[in-house]
Amino acid sequence: MLDQPTAKGKARTAKGPAADFQTHLAALEAAGLVVRVDRPIDKDSELHPLVRWQFKGGLPENDRRAFLFTNVVDSSGKKYDMPVVVGALAASPEIYAIGMGKPVEEIGNAWINAVANPIKPVKMTGTPPCQEVVITGADLKKPDGGLKLLPVPISTPGFDAAPYLTATLCVTKDPESGVRNMGTYRVALKAADRAVVRMVAREATGAGGFLHWLKYREHGENMPIAVVVGCAPIVMFTGPQKLAVDVDEMAVAGGAAGQPIRMTRCRTIDLDVPADSEIVVEGYIDPDVLEPEAPFGESNGYVALEAFNMPMRVTAITHKKKPVFTQIISQVTPSESSVIKKVAYEPLFLAHLKQQLGVKGILRVSMHERLTNLRPVIFLQFAAGTPRTEVWRGLNGASTLQSNCGKIVIAVSDDIDPQSMDAVLWSLAYRTNPVDDMHIVPNRGGVQGAQYAGNKTDSGLLVDATRKRPMPPLALPTREYMEHARVLWNELELPALNVQAPWHGYTLDDWTDTWETYARRTTAGDWEETGKETLERQRRGLLPETPARPGEEPSTE
Repeated sequence: MLDQPTAKGKARTAKGPAADFQTHLAALEAAGLVVRVDRPIDKDSELHPLVRWQFKGGLPENDRRAFLFTNVVDSSGKKYDMPVVVGALAASPEIYAIGMGKPVEEIGNAWINAVANPIKPVKMTGTPPCQEVVITGADLKKPDGGLKLLPVPISTPGFDAAPYLTATLCVTKDPESGVRNMGTYRVALKAADRAVVRMVAREATGAGGFLHWLKYREHGENMPIAVVVGCAPIVMFTGPQKLAVDVDEMAVAGGAAGQPIRMTRCRTIDLDVPADSEIVVEGYIDPDVLEPEAPFGESNGYVALEAFNMPMRVTAITHKKKPVFTQIISQVTPSESSVIKKVAYEPLFLAHLKQQLGVKGILRVSMHERLTNLRPVIFLQFAAGTPRTEVWRGLNGASTLQSNCGKIVIAVSDDIDPQSMDAVLWSLAYRTNPVDDMHIVPNRGGVQGAQYAGNKTDSGLLVDATRKRPMPPLALPTREYMEHARVLWNELELPALNVQAPWHGYTLDDWTDTWETYARRTTAGDWEETGKETLERQRRGLLPETPARPGEEPSTE
């Protein structure tokens, strides 16, 4: 019922994960998933809006591409000799899958196995690719030197207060245990040798890099940080994973890759980074100083307003001789960053409900992406006939797995496509009795962007919108007739359709063989036979198989 009306082609999958970004980019080009733009493109006003149209223009997910810009200029006309690529990490699940070297349906288990079977990184000898060019000292402070050498695009023209590094792998380490952390944090450019990093400085339960920052603050020491821009996708994808703070995430990346990640020591700080990276920005963060940062477009759908975050003093920039500058589409979802999380989070939640909690009847977890950024709204799909006790165990389990996920959790039956909001609203309208099927849960932690709601504490809403009894069919032509009509539509060369579920009628148990016979006769032109039968039943005083329920009026249709 939920499948598409026309068969899709076979999914393209990589033979294995690429060990560096440019090898991955070549694999995308070979698969026809790269749009190469050779005309001049202004990184400050044109680049991101152009790529953004593939997320906001109604394109099917599988039609999204990576964009490679080979002729990048800025608003003053300055030309950069470094190409910029956007969308090459996760513009679509297919692109993500090529980066993982696995089909989409295997990615969830791949991450579970990687966490369970990490492979420690190895140090390489000789000059690493990421240090073929080294910029330090006075060269960092030149008017057009340092960070200004990088073609950093403006992500949200019209609102952003600075160019931002977005496709970051920010490497820090615990000053006590030495355990490494990798985080994807936004980095605002402030000067040729200065930037500001946002590592969730407002709460002690923040990201791993922030927890390291707190320890360096206690020790009264500057925190070394390396911002990697452009590395093997398998490494980059590990950054957003929610792993325990004492886990070496580079070893998890090795587990996902099936081989150790090659590492090298930074030139000016005591940190190791992936040796095959495109660009590495090295520096220190003074934990006793904060600097105003933002406005910047955020993934919760709002512009993050100016706040105090961590200033970074740049001590070196290293890169390949011919690097590719990597940027991701973030901010309003759907985006590249939301695809990265969605492909990993949904299987994680499903495995939690199925394996850890043993919830019966759970079929699918779908995290709502458009505008809401995955975390707040989660849909659970259950098999028909699942006991209500299991539905509610699933609702509670999904709302408590992570503190910032599952503010609103809605359970639907297997005929409802959770990615179709029309279908979900139909289910809410006709399959719920709010007083029985909706529970408000108090004392929740706030989701990302909760500060815009004006509340210090949050609550949650759990909804059982599954069908509780047999129901009549969905009143659309059945599949065979809609499929035949689709063929006619294409033969007539009518406008391209954007098909959304439900697109054909189907039965929901309240349907008899007699009524099925009537329907078949009607399409065959033999409806008078049915008239003869119903007249005979009327004469004999027979009732329909399903009489009207108390209080119901006969249909006037």
